[in-house]
Amino acid sequence: MRKTLLITGGSRGIGRAAAVMGATQGYNVVINYVGNEAAASEAVTAVEAAGGEAIAVQGDVAVEADVIALFDAAQTKFGGIDAVVVNAGIVGEKATLADMPLERLTRILNINTLGALLTAREAARRLPPSRGGKGGAVVIVSSAAARLGSPGEYVDYASSKGALDTLTIGLAKELALESVRVNGVRPGIIETDIHASGGQPDRIARLGPQMPMRRAGTPDEVAAAILFLLSDAASYANGAIMDVSGAR
Repeated sequence: MRKTLLITGGSRGIGRAAAVMGATQGYNVVINYVGNEAAASEAVTAVEAAGGEAIAVQGDVAVEADVIALFDAAQTKFGGIDAVVVNAGIVGEKATLADMPLERLTRILNINTLGALLTAREAARRLPPSRGGKGGAVVIVSSAAARLGSPGEYVDYASSKGALDTLTIGLAKELALESVRVNGVRPGIIETDIHASGGQPDRIARLGPQMPMRRAGTPDEVAAAILFLLSDAASYANGAIMDVSGAR
């Protein structure tokens, strides 16, 4: 019997890679997306081609009602949830903190931090057997920026991701006796379109050769870490944060 995996920001990049890889490992997938319906539809097709069943559910993770509706859709379609990947996130354009307007700070924190808290909270309400769930696992996608600080580029983004490391540790302890494991991954420089969305489409080409491994990582390499932490092979990994950053 296939399990069910819910992924926020699952239509592109790391989220999409985790969705497709999850399908190859026995999951049906619920893909959340905020606006790009075409990308979400393509991700559903890719999951199906990999052997899973999938649905795409539009919603803004910073809106409580949308997060609840996302989990409700998963419950309705698949009868429950076994794993959650808290992945949705954005970045702004390169700037120092002194030059960041309030609107930008609010948007970054609403999506990256509040959205993650709402998603993780809903998982904590649905997965534990004491609340009618089946138990399971949660992986929270942070960033190497959380420990590097991203000075001169994305201090706001780094701060929002630092909060996710704290969330991972705290929620793991809250749910440790509820048959729910919570772990995190911190990707480094990864080949996704988040760099272009932040106004630096050449960032991979510039920074990849400067990394210790002389290249950027791929979404599949991060997805493999996510799927490992969701699996029974990681049964005693709880509250852990795995760097997938090529020694950066």
